Amino acid sequence: MNATTTTHEIVILGAGYTGMMAAARLARRTRKLEVRITLVNPSDRFTERLRMHQVAAGQELADHRIPDVLAGSGVAFRRGAAVAIDPAARVVTLDDGEELRYDTLIYALGSNTDTSTVPGADDHAWTLNDPRRARRFAQRLTEIAATAGTVTVVGGGLTGIEAATEIAEAHPGLTVTLVSAAEPGSMMGDKARAHLNRALDRLGIVRHTGVQVAKVLPDAVRLTTGELLASDLTLWTAGVRVSPLAEQAGIAVDDRGLILTDTTLRSISHPDILPIGDAAAIRMPFGVLHGTCQSGIPTGAYTADAVARRLRGKTVKPFRFGYVHQPVSLGRRDAVIQFTNADDTPRRWYLKGRAAVAYKEMVSASPVPSYKMSKHMTVSAQLSNGGRATRGLA
Repeated sequence: MNATTTTHEIVILGAGYTGMMAAARLARRTRKLEVRITLVNPSDRFTERLRMHQVAAGQELADHRIPDVLAGSGVAFRRGAAVAIDPAARVVTLDDGEELRYDTLIYALGSNTDTSTVPGADDHAWTLNDPRRARRFAQRLTEIAATAGTVTVVGGGLTGIEAATEIAEAHPGLTVTLVSAAEPGSMMGDKARAHLNRALDRLGIVRHTGVQVAKVLPDAVRLTTGELLASDLTLWTAGVRVSPLAEQAGIAVDDRGLILTDTTLRSISHPDILPIGDAAAIRMPFGVLHGTCQSGIPTGAYTADAVARRLRGKTVKPFRFGYVHQPVSLGRRDAVIQFTNADDTPRRWYLKGRAAVAYKEMVSASPVPSYKMSKHMTVSAQLSNGGRATRGLA
């Protein structure tokens, strides 16, 4: 507690999937304590990042305003962007010059697609980082579809696959090309990957695998092989980067800028700072968690519970997590679900077709109802803690 006040100040940076979960759950867990929670985000609209590929293909999502979602929770919403953190003074500076003092800082700034590594990508490639840009991309898609144009999706991960299939299904007159350094769905088992490839064939998606983009031009992409692919629109989904804010503040980070944590998700250099989701380098016995909502939302829920327990003088058990599945939509009428071991390696079980569509919609449904429920009751945010695969980490 601060010497000049009995109120414990908690500031949460970022209102994505993890930050919203942390805010809603923490408000309920601390409702009988002298606590003030402030949630900071540049926009007052909650962005469903998992569904940005649908927006890019021309679909419209529900408009959820963060203050409305958190209404009645006691969380104060502050629209703004953090531009500096002073860990010694425990102060966050916002882009309008206001300073927010904190006793506990939950760092949930997430990540964005990295367009800095390939010449021309910053200038000529589109991303799914911003819903406004995604809508403008959708408008351009409609325009080039009228002339049977070409679209290139760079990146064969789950986001790239979902974007390419969504676009190809919504605009069958377009030529959609997927460029990937690895085979699309390479993390899946053979049967699930075979279904994925059949879907790509059915939708007429051209693949260039085992290659990378060397340069993005206004109307083409040049591959590392030297081949030039015509591209009226280029969508970049390869690679991610995190905010440099933590590193600039002197908080201990790894070589990717992710904040290093202890087993209870506190910064190893500044224990009053708790990174969650994509911002955190969270190590399990099988390796560092990769940034997905599957692991991110549980970190938000766990951290909310951990902060509340510490404020009550109780001990906190280490965070444990294990992966369950790799759900991939293949347009609106098809999907494939690869079930996994805790370390994200494929199991023999998978779903495809309509059953997979129903499963994907269930697990990837809007989290807003969960946030609203979390203000009043404990909502499960984790399918699996991984069992034995997550134990024994010192």
